[in-house]
Amino acid sequence: MTHASTILNELSWRGRIEQQTHAEELDKLLAGDPVTVYCGFDPSNSSMTAGNLVPLMALAMFHRHGHRPVALMGGATGRIGDPSGKSSERNLRTLEEIEADARSMSQQLVKLLDRSLEMHPETLGVKAGHTNPAYVNNADWVMPWGYIDFLREVGKHFRVNSMMAKDSVRSRLENREQGISYTEFSYMLIQAYDFLHLFENEGCVLQVGGSDQWGNI
Repeated sequence: MTHASTILNELSWRGRIEQQTHAEELDKLLAGDPVTVYCGFDPSNSSMTAGNLVPLMALAMFHRHGHRPVALMGGATGRIGDPSGKSSERNLRTLEEIEADARSMSQQLVKLLDRSLEMHPETLGVKAGHTNPAYVNNADWVMPWGYIDFLREVGKHFRVNSMMAKDSVRSRLENREQGISYTEFSYMLIQAYDFLHLFENEGCVLQVGGSDQWGNI
């Protein structure tokens, strides 16, 4: 299938599109003016992992095609842990470990995205040459929230029955020995709020991620 947008043509050719929403509208959007797209990375290690590679490469492709990438470091979500693809509760790490890993991974993100342009100079157009990536940390806007305020302003927009239908939640609920804590259950609320924050403050209209993130996306 041929798309109107060059970025979707490349992603399709490389077999990088597993799932998407509003396919026709997205193709039309990406064929027009540059858009802002984001991908989130939780600081679960001191270094980027192989699991981070595919979504990072997708973000780099958008950059090469003239769009503006936003790399989000999950300084807040990393304190909770994403239940997606996990059969048991994650062990909570110390705040010092999380913050140190966030700094280390953020430095790597900057280097990798910058190098993606250097490695493909033939794809650099005028738009791409003037599009600078943004590097943000969701701890900056999530941590100031008070618990009650977050429940009132964010939590009220989510329905528990819809959240329980997500694969990452349902599979854990079916395991009576493990189950899922309220901490991990609330992870998707924070990730959803990230998108709203980036839409309002960075003009972000698109999120990309690994297939394990589809339920959260």
